[in-house]
Amino acid sequence: MQLPIFLDRGSRVPLQRQMYDAIRQMVLTGELRPGDRLPASRELAEMLDVSRVTVSLTYDQLTAEGYLHARRGSGTFVSSQIPDALGETRHRTLPRTVSQARIRLSKYADRLLEEPARRQVPAGAIDLSCFAPDYEGFPMAEWRRTLGRRLRRSGKLLFQYAGDACGYEPLRQAIAAYVAKSRAIRCTSEQVLIVSGSQQALDLCARVLINQGDAVDIENPGYPGSHGVFRAHGARVHTVPVDQDGIVVRQLKAGTRVIYVTPSHQFPTGASMSLARRVQLIDWARQHDSIVIEDDYDSEYRYHRAPLPALYGLASDVPVVYIGTFSKVMYPGIRLGYLITSATLAHRFAAAKLMMDRHTSLLEQMALADFIEAGLLERHVRRMRRLYQQRRMALVSALDHHFGQAAEILGDQAGMHILVRFRNVEREPDPARDGVRLTSASKYYFSNAPANEHVMGFTAVTERALREGVSRLQRAWSPRAKGAKRGDRG
Repeated sequence: MQLPIFLDRGSRVPLQRQMYDAIRQMVLTGELRPGDRLPASRELAEMLDVSRVTVSLTYDQLTAEGYLHARRGSGTFVSSQIPDALGETRHRTLPRTVSQARIRLSKYADRLLEEPARRQVPAGAIDLSCFAPDYEGFPMAEWRRTLGRRLRRSGKLLFQYAGDACGYEPLRQAIAAYVAKSRAIRCTSEQVLIVSGSQQALDLCARVLINQGDAVDIENPGYPGSHGVFRAHGARVHTVPVDQDGIVVRQLKAGTRVIYVTPSHQFPTGASMSLARRVQLIDWARQHDSIVIEDDYDSEYRYHRAPLPALYGLASDVPVVYIGTFSKVMYPGIRLGYLITSATLAHRFAAAKLMMDRHTSLLEQMALADFIEAGLLERHVRRMRRLYQQRRMALVSALDHHFGQAAEILGDQAGMHILVRFRNVEREPDPARDGVRLTSASKYYFSNAPANEHVMGFTAVTERALREGVSRLQRAWSPRAKGAKRGDRG
């Protein structure tokens, strides 16, 4: 453990006193916490270039005053309780320095939107606001073995910087083959860029494709992360309504530089962009020299028909940047996604990625390439598709049973969430009081948010918990919701 102690050898204050004051202050402010082990006297003496006697005398004085205590054969530690007379200073906030008070932020920093903190779910509450993949269904043993094999084989490679900012070449090849089969996208590995999740892909798009003041159209309602990143980079963001066929093309703004869409499973409405609407969007982008960003965040999960071809595959003469992620099909913590663009743009995106973070974590890239090549990812997706379909059916059935016509389910049979419009509801559910948490869809509307729409996740919740969660909602919203059950219709 290194201690940030700075000794002024030109001061009249003895070195031992300076060291004493520094360690004591760290204990009082909490920089050194109870139980923290301090460096051995010899080690600290070498770090500070002082005699070991000076350190020993300092430790002895602090021990005598109750700030430290020594354990024979173990070392010197911060006491669990500091002297009572000084306890009130322990959590005192240090005053701002003059330099901190005068910091002037960049325009980029001023445009950043703060992400609201996600509250913990109370004990016993059912969380229907989570859109994460199922933990129990993940093939953890196979993934652990794949990681272990890669870790054993890689050796010194992991201790070097990757030579290519685009990502691990075998993974890029595997992704090119994967999207050709699943999304009808024809590309080479040179057009694939590995990123640390879809949000980084969006940030790269903003850096490469727009200048400050450029117009960007996004869906309303839509993914807040898109609005935040384009706004932060100085774009003039225009929100466009969404209907049952996707973004309303006739309301796109003339002069738009970039159009951001989620066509496979619009977030959060769940609408799938129809083929006619896709062709209309491509034609509009062609006529206005616009670039389309296609965020395909969970297209693997469709439950009643095959997905429509990706915009990328339909648009041969319109620039489309395709974004995919493994956060939904694997798990969010893997932080791996990919961006596919034209061959002419690929090297620009690679240069921007190099400036941002050199390269994405190499071990996970290697393991994922092996995972895909062995067919394990495809098998896992098939298994999860069946599981999620059953859970979605359980949720829809429970809503129909408890709410009937008072709950309108919007969107297509796809993805990892549904959007529900409730009627005759007077208040938001309280997890602590009602035992269930929902996410209001209002947070995804940039204007004109309707009342009583909620986004409900089902993939990480068991069928039994889904049914119980809906039952708790019905009880929380009684008696008005009860009157609308199907069995009560006249």
